[in-house]
Amino acid sequence: MMMKKVMLCFMFVLCVMPLSAQKLQTGGKSMGLWAGFPILGGELSNSAATSVNDIDEVLPRMKDLGLNTVLVPAYWELMEPVEGQFDFSLIDRTIEVARQKQLHVVFLWFGAWKNSMSCYAPGWFKQDTKRFPRAMTAEGKQMEIASCFSDNVLQADLKAFSALMGRIKQQDPKGEVVIMMQIENEIGMLESARDHSPLAEKVYKQERWAERYGTDEYADEKFMALNYARYVEHLAKAARQIHDMPLYVNAAMNSRGRRPGEYPSAGPLAHLVDFWHEGAPSIDILAPDIYDTGFKSWAAQYAMPLRPQDGQYDNKRNSDKGGKVKNWLFIPESRCCENSGVRALYAFGEHQALGFSPFAIDQASAKETESVTRAYDLISQVSKMKNVMNSWGILFDQEDRERIIDDGGVVMTCRHFFTLPWDPRATDGSTWPEGGAMLLRLGKFDYLLVGSGVVVDFKTSTEKMQTEQKQLGEDGFAEAGGNVGQRADKNFKGKRLGLLSVDEVKINGDGKMQYVRRHNGDQTHQGRHARIGVGEWKLLHIKLYEY
Repeated sequence: MMMKKVMLCFMFVLCVMPLSAQKLQTGGKSMGLWAGFPILGGELSNSAATSVNDIDEVLPRMKDLGLNTVLVPAYWELMEPVEGQFDFSLIDRTIEVARQKQLHVVFLWFGAWKNSMSCYAPGWFKQDTKRFPRAMTAEGKQMEIASCFSDNVLQADLKAFSALMGRIKQQDPKGEVVIMMQIENEIGMLESARDHSPLAEKVYKQERWAERYGTDEYADEKFMALNYARYVEHLAKAARQIHDMPLYVNAAMNSRGRRPGEYPSAGPLAHLVDFWHEGAPSIDILAPDIYDTGFKSWAAQYAMPLRPQDGQYDNKRNSDKGGKVKNWLFIPESRCCENSGVRALYAFGEHQALGFSPFAIDQASAKETESVTRAYDLISQVSKMKNVMNSWGILFDQEDRERIIDDGGVVMTCRHFFTLPWDPRATDGSTWPEGGAMLLRLGKFDYLLVGSGVVVDFKTSTEKMQTEQKQLGEDGFAEAGGNVGQRADKNFKGKRLGLLSVDEVKINGDGKMQYVRRHNGDQTHQGRHARIGVGEWKLLHIKLYEY
């Protein structure tokens, strides 16, 4: 019990020390992130920081949305428009305004590759394909992708990136504003699973890759993954020497049944983790960009604790194991939509995520950003608490409506709010908005439900085994002829759980609860459950009793 409490404190205790003053260990690596600092982020759209005026306008808006961290592109083409001549005006202004607004920044290095392509490389780089060769298909067609096997490509990219890291150190020496760096963006191959240029073929043959792994497209993808990682390692090692901070790479997902070459293959994808860890040991985090359906499944693939007994990856929740984290979940990009807020709550609750960040939040509608603002407010409150002993995340939609959690004999049945019979929005033919929450254990029979659009009931294990919930009518009572809560034998044995109290609360700056109002009667369906409606964002402090 005490071990779980200690493990979870990293997220739920908000520290105010500089990044360099406290370290978080992940798989033996030093993480220069605040222990307990949740990145409540948002990533700017690709061209949102291409002028000083853009920066002056967009960063204050991000502060008003409730973000504590903004992910901002750093454009190679604008930073080094003439080879060897650097213009850091956009970098400087970003740091200056962020400091004024008490925001943190994660810079995204749009260097040799952005979404596979080399579109953010400077013009002098693009036009000199002899000096900076392109990747090729097996048929010899050059692609708009610089070859990672070219030392000229590497040295040009490395020179510019090193200059950027040096400037950040000069402008923010204590790491008070810039807290993390993304190297490249969604690195990977498109159209072809691997590079077939002469430089690539030379390495491919030297390493006898076909003999070791075969010749299909999946073997080609592994070859490219290792070599992209080796390339990135050069930049990561330079960053460590110039201005040490957490470093990560992000991946576009291999979704919708696509094959290597049909998605940005060979990037830091979950099935290529071993190749990326081998090739780029200086990288702290492999991060997923989640846009497709199946948010929970994608997130689980990147939350990888290391089991101490056998040193193997385990995609169960971080708090289930006592080992070090092999890959902490950080979601730098997720589709910005009305469901973003509950997805953030799920990521923090289920996986104790390092951070969450909807993409192009600067271009999103007020209806879409509202969920982010409301959820981030709840997460920020909870992050101040010191007594969280365990946590879960729940996330539901119209198809995935229920999750049962057994917490040492306390069985919590969690459902989408629209599974209750009395809300007409559940049956009006519209698509259900997602409902989600963090569910936190504070002590024996003591829980905190944090979220929107969910309902939770609590039973003992024996009670859950012996009772079943029958269909309720729109008034919340049993349909005619139903025997709610009883099986045919009617011989109940054991104890039951009841709601002692359900209080809506807020969390003060010192981490203590402030009472807002009591939920009872109709709000708890006469003691049957705790619930937070769709469109509501609340913290409910739930105490149980046994009888």
